[in-house]
Amino acid sequence: MNILVIKSSVFGDNGNSSALVNTKVEQLKAANPGATVVVRDLSAQPIPHLDGERVGAFFTPAEERTAEQQQVDDFSLTLIEELKAADHVVLGLPMYNFGIPSQLKSWIDHVARAGITFRYTENGPQGLLDDKPVTVLAARGGLYAGTDNDTVTPYIKLFFGFVGITSVELVYAEGLNMGDEAKEKAMQEAKSVIAG
Repeated sequence: MNILVIKSSVFGDNGNSSALVNTKVEQLKAANPGATVVVRDLSAQPIPHLDGERVGAFFTPAEERTAEQQQVDDFSLTLIEELKAADHVVLGLPMYNFGIPSQLKSWIDHVARAGITFRYTENGPQGLLDDKPVTVLAARGGLYAGTDNDTVTPYIKLFFGFVGITSVELVYAEGLNMGDEAKEKAMQEAKSVIAG
């Protein structure tokens, strides 16, 4: 088994979502001896935000690209190949100001590429990646799941579905900023869900 781990907390491995990611990865490794793990810590190794130059590199024909543009394209394709090669994706997803972390948005912007991971058809967009299980460990300071204020759940499901991945499971740890007791309870409940 090949496990792709994506951590997007600004606190790196010290983030609550990262702690849940580590729990899930250990569970997968225990169930799949010899599993390989590829880790993308988007705080430790930030992915550049899109700008005109990076988008221009994507849309420039390969034979016309400069060396710098080819480097941008190669980096994007590396992220896509990591996702393609994964048998299971484990994503740590904190909520910041009602949205996903900007560093995760940068990863998505380098992975969602027309003609590579999705294509537009007469019947609407079609994902080009094979479906695979994605476990999303969602950490929130307040209580948002199931409310109109949870913009993160529909967004992350929409993105993965857009590229062809629909087997997305979310595990929530909420109320983490509502006192130590609430945090401890929420983290333990999330870990129980992970344990199955």
